[in-house]
Amino acid sequence: MKLEIDCTGDVVVGDTIAFKEGVFVGSYRNPSFLSEREIIARVVKDSYGADKQQHTFTMTVLESAGYDPLPTGKSIRRKGRNVYRNGTRRAEWADESQRLAALDEKHGRGESARADRDSRREMMAY
Repeated sequence: MKLEIDCTGDVVVGDTIAFKEGVFVGSYRNPSFLSEREIIARVVKDSYGADKQQHTFTMTVLESAGYDPLPTGKSIRRKGRNVYRNGTRRAEWADESQRLAALDEKHGRGESARADRDSRREMMAY
């Protein structure tokens, strides 16, 4: 499977993606960087947080390499900012028009989530 298409910032449900992430030890307040691992995964779900509209992906690991690789088949959740941090590549879809429809739907949900956040901020300002 070729994962050659840059999709940094535009991953959708149904994509098979490759990305690198840092592996850390210690608390979230005082982490120590150990190394990196690369993950190849299938995106099965995405969501926007109600409060801050942080994009989160749920994925199934297909392959993992590097430091402390993840087991194949494991379900993982990652924030979009972490998936996109070091660049993200994807496989081509059999029908790219279906991917474009999924991308339009995702962007619509993002716009709606940002509008809701802006409305809440305006209400709190009064």
